Amino acid sequence: MQGTCKKNRIGFTLIELVVVVIIIAILAAVAVPKFKDRTNSAREAATLQSLVTIRSAIELHRADVGSYPADISTGLTAYIKGAFPKAPLAGDVNTVSIISSDPITSTDVTGVGGWLYNATTGEVRINHATYVSQ
Repeated sequence: MQGTCKKNRIGFTLIELVVVVIIIAILAAVAVPKFKDRTNSAREAATLQSLVTIRSAIELHRADVGSYPADISTGLTAYIKGAFPKAPLAGDVNTVSIISSDPITSTDVTGVGGWLYNATTGEVRINHATYVSQ
């Protein structure tokens, strides 16, 4: 029985390592797009929650004073705890663009990000072409 003796193997062969790398690459190709979708969903939820907070503060201001604030970034400090909310979907900034069109439409989007606000009607929207209707 000469020649049938095997050497003790230590470690992995090159083929085994390549197979493991391929499996990891396949898993990464599936997981990365899902992770990106979840990140965008989280930004959308955070922006919508900020929008609800701002709209509630505007209505509280109107109930107390009898009119809408001229500038929501400074006129709502008594109604919003902490800093004025940012819009993660629109540049992650809290910039307010005051406009006069009624209703606010996609043609009012300034590209600056943040929020669009009409002081006459109290309407506030996300300053982003895709989400301005919300």
